[in-house]
Amino acid sequence: MSSKAIETLKESYAYCQRLTKKEARNFYFAFITLPKHKRHAIFAVYSFARIADDIADGSKSFGQKKELLEKLREDLHSAALRKANHPIFIALSDVISNFNINPELFDQLIDGVEMDLERSRFLTFNDLSLYCYHVASVIGLISIEIFGYKDERAREAAKNLGIAMQITNIMRDLKEDFLADRVYIPTEDLEFYGYSEEDLKNSVINENFLNLMHYQAQRARQFYKSGSELFQYINPRSRACVVVLHGLYLRLLDKLENEKFQVFEKKVRLSSSRKLIVMVKLWITSFLIKSR
Repeated sequence: MSSKAIETLKESYAYCQRLTKKEARNFYFAFITLPKHKRHAIFAVYSFARIADDIADGSKSFGQKKELLEKLREDLHSAALRKANHPIFIALSDVISNFNINPELFDQLIDGVEMDLERSRFLTFNDLSLYCYHVASVIGLISIEIFGYKDERAREAAKNLGIAMQITNIMRDLKEDFLADRVYIPTEDLEFYGYSEEDLKNSVINENFLNLMHYQAQRARQFYKSGSELFQYINPRSRACVVVLHGLYLRLLDKLENEKFQVFEKKVRLSSSRKLIVMVKLWITSFLIKSR
C-alpha cells in the first residue's frame, strides 16, 4: 500500500470516529474500551449502519429512499471488492478484508432498513424478532468477528443481545416512532393488554399500558440474560466492550421501569456522568469474567 493510500485510510478511519463520537451516545462509551485497531473497525461498522438508518429516517419519498438504499448496496459491494471512494466505505473495505467478515451480513442490515420502509406494524413477536435480527442482531454478528471468539455459541448470544437492545430502543422511542407512523410493539401484545393505537396517539398511561410495557421489559430481560453468555465466549481484550454495552442498555431498561415508562413527555436517557460511572465499574468487572 502506498504512503498516499495509507494516509487516505487513516483519514477514513478518523472520519468514522468523528461520526461515531457525534452520533453514537451509548455505543461510544463501550467502543472506546476496545484495542485501537478493533475500535477503529467498529467505528467504520457503526458509520455504515448510521448511513442506512439516516436513509430510513429521512424526509425523502419512499421511492427516493429505495434508490438510496440500492446505491448503498452497490457501494457496499464495491467496498467488498476493495473499490471505494467515500471515507466510510474505504474504512469498511479494510475492515471486511482484515477481519474476514461476510459482506452478506451488511446486506442483511440493508434488508432490515428496507423492512422499515415497507411495513410499520408487526402482528406477532416472531415478526418483530425477524426485524430485530436484521437491524440489531446482524450488527452483533459483525461485531463479534472484530472482537474475536472461539465458541460458536457466541453467535446465538450476540443475536439475543441485539434483540434485547432493540426491544429497549422500541420501548424508549415509543412516541417518536408513533409520530413517524411506526408501531413496533406487536399487535398481538397490544390486543392482549387492551391498549389501542388510539390510546398510543393520546399518550394514555393507564394500568393496561403499564402491564404492556412491563411485559416488553420482561421479554427484553430474558434476552439480556441469554445475551450475557457472550461475555465468556468473547476474546478477553474485547470483552469490556460487550459488558459495557450490555450494562448500559440494561440500566436504561431499569430507568424506564423505575420511571414507570414515562416515555410520552420526554426521552428517557442515562446522563453522561452516569454512563461514565457505569462504564468504569463494568470495565473493571469484565476482567473478572472467565473465558470458556
